[in-house]
Amino acid sequence: MMDLSQILEVASATDPGMVRSHNEDSVAADPANGLVVLADGMGGYNAGEVASGMATTVIITEMQQMLAKVEPYAIDEKTKQQVGRRILREQVLKANTSIYQAAQSQPQYAGMGTTLVTCLFYDNKILVAHLGDSRLYLARDGKFSQVTRDHSLLQEQIDSGLITPEQAKHAQHKNLVTKALGIDPSVEPEMNEYPTKPGDIYLLCSDGLCDMVEDEDIGMAVQTLGANLKLAAEQLVQMANDNGGRDNVSVILVRVLGEYPAARGVMAKVFAWLK
Repeated sequence: MMDLSQILEVASATDPGMVRSHNEDSVAADPANGLVVLADGMGGYNAGEVASGMATTVIITEMQQMLAKVEPYAIDEKTKQQVGRRILREQVLKANTSIYQAAQSQPQYAGMGTTLVTCLFYDNKILVAHLGDSRLYLARDGKFSQVTRDHSLLQEQIDSGLITPEQAKHAQHKNLVTKALGIDPSVEPEMNEYPTKPGDIYLLCSDGLCDMVEDEDIGMAVQTLGANLKLAAEQLVQMANDNGGRDNVSVILVRVLGEYPAARGVMAKVFAWLK
């Protein structure tokens, strides 16, 4: 597995916000392995904090161990899919089981869970797994767009035409998610893969940002301050807090600095030349 720390620039920021006493969000990054994880926990007392912390820790540590052994672009003979997809899904499921079992066995953690958005960069691609309403956005060529689709009651109502996206901004039940990690014994993350381009900036965020700040303003901040990712991350958190900061707010920004094709060995290069 190639070291991507020179290709991917990563910055993050997380804050309790202006209302909550503690932070139930969790962020983690391993730029060398092309991995970033963001989770927004839920549950009474500090249980949400425990759930999100377990999610990021399990996924980062387990993926590090797996990526030391396998190349994510290799094809899995059983599934005929790339290995990266299989191992990321397996670690998400492992995190789900860990959180669910802790919630079942310890009364103070009953009902805890977490949203999740995690990305694995490899072979000039980004593999995205997500559950709930934490989001991934992309800034590319002057455009800013949402990549993931929320697993939420609100999104279902928008999709079925019951409410408009404009009405959704003022809805009461913004935080009711239809999928999360740790709530049920088994869960299936939504997984998608997209090609990346040098210059792309990816934004992972908890709903504490997108509930407080309009997408247009988020995009403007990312594109205006994108030359300094750390400053951009801090500014996004500040914008959410300036607008009321009713929830914990977390962001991870990833800039793709260049190409990172998989090194497929001599024979693969020969076949590529012959094509």
